[in-house]
Amino acid sequence: MLLALAACDRPADTGPVVVSAIAGETAPVGAALPIRLLVDATEQGLVRFDAAGRIEPGLAERWIVIDQGTSYIFRLRRAEWPDGSPVTAAQVAAALTRRLTARANPLRPFLTAVEGAVAMTPQVIQVRLSRQRPDLLKLFAQPEMAIARARIGGTGPMRLVDDDPHPLLRPAIDPARADPANPVAARPEEDVRLIAESGALAVARFAAGGSALVLGGDFAGWPIVAGAGIRPADLRIDPATGLFGFAVVSRRGFLATAANRAAVSQALDRAAITAALTPGWEPADRILPDALDSAVPPTVPEWTLLTLDQRRAAARGRVLSAGRPVRLRIALPRGPGATILYGRVAGSLLAVGVTPERVGWSAPAELRLIDEVAPYDSARWYLVGACRPCGPAATTALMAARDAPDMATRAREIAAVDRLVDADAAFIPIARPLRWSLVAPRLGRWRPNARAWHPLNRLRAAPR
Repeated sequence: MLLALAACDRPADTGPVVVSAIAGETAPVGAALPIRLLVDATEQGLVRFDAAGRIEPGLAERWIVIDQGTSYIFRLRRAEWPDGSPVTAAQVAAALTRRLTARANPLRPFLTAVEGAVAMTPQVIQVRLSRQRPDLLKLFAQPEMAIARARIGGTGPMRLVDDDPHPLLRPAIDPARADPANPVAARPEEDVRLIAESGALAVARFAAGGSALVLGGDFAGWPIVAGAGIRPADLRIDPATGLFGFAVVSRRGFLATAANRAAVSQALDRAAITAALTPGWEPADRILPDALDSAVPPTVPEWTLLTLDQRRAAARGRVLSAGRPVRLRIALPRGPGATILYGRVAGSLLAVGVTPERVGWSAPAELRLIDEVAPYDSARWYLVGACRPCGPAATTALMAARDAPDMATRAREIAAVDRLVDADAAFIPIARPLRWSLVAPRLGRWRPNARAWHPLNRLRAAPR
């Protein structure tokens, strides 16, 4: 395969845009990137993300927020299902309700304020909330909230026209813009061929000229890029926000106490860990990147006031006081970046007397890597992600923040959760997620963004 790719030249600016979506190991919930990209392209929601990660119209052409932020009114644009039948508000409300209540939807814990969706007229739906949620549209723009009908599909903005050997997507005709008397066929350059493959194959394909875009690069595959001869101008890095660190998933033995969990966290040389992969990757020592919707700035662990030597001396004392060998299993995905990460983390743990063991992504472990981009800008998302699990006090506070009657109370409750999660030492932050893409010069509409999300209809051609 690699030899065949190496024999190719980068194709001329004709024909479909070939996109490699890296199908790596994922968290236990949520779909892999290639599936999310395909859903986003063929089953848009009420709103969607544009190339820069901003909200743009999807099925809804406009919307208003009333009743002090507890009612969203969406007016649907003229649209058709793949079978040619018109889209109605009743159909959209029913599909949205299914998404809101689906147990498999990873966004469901963050949509509990949504009471329901109802059709007000054939072209208008109302979404009622029990509590204010200013970031609701960012959640509705996720592929997990796409609108589709069973056995019929979604409304675009693209259509699946072939899937042999890989899905071929073509811009859908927009009935609100098309001229029935003068139909315009899609140009071949507007098509997208989506290939799901490993990071190594995706990079090799791009380097050999067999694709124009690689999406979904993360820390695990980062070292592959360095040895592939990729032009610096083709390598793009997203300013992604989210969680990257270790969840303490077992509270037995040495990790039964918060002081010991904090000792593991303070033993890590974060600057060395991130620099081993790339010098530009900044380490993180706290869960929240900013205050976001919390009432106060992020809680900073007390040990950050100490030098690395002082931190390790204190951690070593905790390990010695355990009175028996301390062994920790660390669950990581495959990939050379994960091997480098493990080597640096293991070195830090060995320095304080802890014996580490690397295990597979889904194997039983004491520490499990969390590498997730935030779908919206709420401190509660970070704190929920850090609690896998948390102690009873932090868990109770999380529920109080979720159910807060107004944004001011919610902000105070979130600040309390942040302090409790820090005291509980439930999560070991390392950095923010590393997300990269390989982008050919002809894809001039690609834009870096905090969501690390790049819709397939926003690569090169103007929307139809």
